[in-house]
Amino acid sequence: MRVHTVSIINQKGGVGKTTSVANIGAAMAAAGHKVLLVDLDPQAHLSISFDRMPEPGEPSVYTLLMGQNSFVDVMQPTQAKGLYIAPTNLDLTGAESELAAEIGREGILGLALHALSKTPQAPDVVLLDCPPSLGTLSLNALVASDSVIVPLQAEFFALQGMAQLLDVLERVKQRLNPGLELLGVLIGMFSKQRNLSREVLQELRTHFGDLVFPTQVRVNVRLAEAPSHGQTIFEYAPDSTAAEQFTEIATELAKRIGLNNNETEQQSANIV
Repeated sequence: MRVHTVSIINQKGGVGKTTSVANIGAAMAAAGHKVLLVDLDPQAHLSISFDRMPEPGEPSVYTLLMGQNSFVDVMQPTQAKGLYIAPTNLDLTGAESELAAEIGREGILGLALHALSKTPQAPDVVLLDCPPSLGTLSLNALVASDSVIVPLQAEFFALQGMAQLLDVLERVKQRLNPGLELLGVLIGMFSKQRNLSREVLQELRTHFGDLVFPTQVRVNVRLAEAPSHGQTIFEYAPDSTAAEQFTEIATELAKRIGLNNNETEQQSANIV
C-alpha cells in the first residue's frame, strides 16, 4: 500500500519538532488514519513523552538501523487508537559513527519503511521526528521521505539556518530522492499580542507564501505540560485552543498529501 512519509525537521533545537509530531499524529489518528511516529532523535523526547522508551538492547529505532529488527518488531501502540510509535533510546547516539562505514547508509530507513509498507501493519502516514542536526540520521529521514515540514518559532532568529536546510533539501532531491518536496512551514510559539510574532509571520509568508500553514501554534501552558503526563494535547486538554489548532493543522496536512480530504475534515471536527 502507499505510505506517505513526512520528515519534521529543523537543525535548530527547541522549535517544537517533537510537539508537532506527537500532536499532528494524534489528530490524524483521531480522524481515522493509521499513523506511525518514528523517533530519530537520540534524546528520545518523543519516546519519553509517550512513556515508550525501550530498555537498552530491546527493539528500537537503533536496532532497526543496525539491521537487527524490522519496523514490525519495533513499532508499539500508544494510548490513542490508530497511533503507533517506533521508539528509541540513548543507544541511538552511537548510530552516526556506527553507520559511517556502511554502504548505502543513507537509505537504511527507507528500505525498512518500504518493507513495512508490504505488511498488514503498514500505516497510512509516517511522521519522522528528526534530530536537531543534519547528520546521518536526518539524511536517512530525508531519503526515506516524500515531503518535509519545517517547524519554526515566531522569533527574531526564525530564518537562521533556513538557507542551509533548504540547500540540504535541494541536494538530497538532486542526488538521492528526486521526489522530495517541501510541504510546509509550521509556525509555533506564536502570540497575537506580540508585534514580533506578527512581523515574523509576515516575513515568513513573504519568503514562503502558501507553504506557511494557515494555522499557527500559539503559546500554551497546557501544551507544554502534556508530555510530562505521557499524553498528547487531545488527552490532556481536549478542549484547549492548542487541540483545536493541531486539528486544523492535521486536516491541512491530510489535504496536502491527499489523504481522504473530505472524510478527514469531517472526522477531525469531532475531536475537539
